[in-house]
Amino acid sequence: MSGTAGLPTGPYEGPYEAPPPNPHEPPPPGPHEPPPPGPYEPPPPGSYEPPPPGPYATTPPAAPTHAVPVLLPGPEPRPERRLHPLTPLRRAWAPVAVILGWAVHDPNGTYRQLSALATGTLVLASLGVILVACVYGVLSWWVTWFAVTESELRIRSGVLFRRTAHIRLDRLQAVDVTRPLLGRLAGVAKLKLDVVGAKSRDELAYLAEAEARVLRAELLARAAGRAVRGPDEAERRVLWRVAPGQLAGSVLLSGGLFGSLCGAAFVSWLLWTASHSLWSIAVTAVPIVGGAATKLFRAYANAYDWTVGESPDGLRLDHGLLETAHETVPPGRVQSVRLVEPLLWRAFGWVRVELHVAGSQNSVLVPVAPYAAGRALVARVLPGTGVPEPVRPPARARWRLAWWWRGQGLAVDGHLFVARQGGLRRTTSLVPHAKVQSVHFTQGPWERALGLASLAVDHGANGTVRARARAADEARTVFHAQAARSRTSRKASPPAQWPRERP
Repeated sequence: MSGTAGLPTGPYEGPYEAPPPNPHEPPPPGPHEPPPPGPYEPPPPGSYEPPPPGPYATTPPAAPTHAVPVLLPGPEPRPERRLHPLTPLRRAWAPVAVILGWAVHDPNGTYRQLSALATGTLVLASLGVILVACVYGVLSWWVTWFAVTESELRIRSGVLFRRTAHIRLDRLQAVDVTRPLLGRLAGVAKLKLDVVGAKSRDELAYLAEAEARVLRAELLARAAGRAVRGPDEAERRVLWRVAPGQLAGSVLLSGGLFGSLCGAAFVSWLLWTASHSLWSIAVTAVPIVGGAATKLFRAYANAYDWTVGESPDGLRLDHGLLETAHETVPPGRVQSVRLVEPLLWRAFGWVRVELHVAGSQNSVLVPVAPYAAGRALVARVLPGTGVPEPVRPPARARWRLAWWWRGQGLAVDGHLFVARQGGLRRTTSLVPHAKVQSVHFTQGPWERALGLASLAVDHGANGTVRARARAADEARTVFHAQAARSRTSRKASPPAQWPRERP
């Protein structure tokens, strides 16, 4: 019998029995498991088809929904420009002024030192001073640049110490063009800038007259948010022009000449009484009268041809005989208005209108005008308001203010706090409630005994308006109501900025 005896020789027809699992081999894949990866075989060319997505196929990440920032080229910076080539002649005086200051400080020592020098040395020293002055003027002009951007005016200057001023256009209070007498002959002008919070005025001196007008129009347009349409300024509508005869009469009746003549007469009488010398009287009185006449002529020349105009930039003031000026009153930034009536003006019904603007040096709206015209100009500066007539204090105020109590007055309406004071020089001050910063109630021992009190309001131009010798009950009522009026008016008033164009 062979070794295979007893085993079946044909195919096995019984039930299948799987062999026991080998612990050293990985288990076969189940019905829910992907097959193990095999060796990579590239498909033949032209026969590849992407497999259908299975239940465990991964999807590519979605594209980001947020916008990707794209850096766009900004506006090209405007080129910097220099001042007029005649500017070095103005700035060359700085070294000369230093030498003159040293000479004035010690005139005797300066005279001795100059006397000890030879003529040739003095000539060479003078030529050296002129050369240094010219070099300094040219260098200061060469290093001074300015440029206008969308939001600011940049000015770079300084020879030894560099200075760069960034003037925000939305902080401009006024842009004035001034033309001195010699500048008018040379065809140049000076641009002065009033900026909120600045103690001094920045200026560009000098520019060509046409360039100064174009730059002023551009700065005012950008400050107001308007498009710069061209080199011309916005149109102006004339509101009032002072006649030369009226101006001359107001200057003569202002009291300065009358006071000088009285002073000269009194001094002359004293000198005649003491010395009986006409020469002493002439030497003393002539300078007094001459100084007064010079002051009056300057006032007349400065206010000559005073014109008040209205434009989208605000109220424009043009004036000047020898030195012309073009000023702008910024709208919405007037803190108070004052009507001044000297004693000699009242017979003619004249008034002087003054302004207090925060951060600005423009203080005169019109030097002289009829009272009705002055009230109309006040309505232009403070739209929607009138000038209420102040009421005198009670008769017992004469024991507090002697005879000039009749010149006091107070009026309060829905828009203004109005106070009047002065006998010989009557002054009426108008403060909008929206501009009142604080209010004060004062009552001294004598006022308390008389049943009186005084009020004072502070406005944004560092000024104070007082109403004196009022009835205590009236003053107390106004004092408690003023805070509420100021708060309500400040919320309802438009922002203190340049008017914006409507889109």
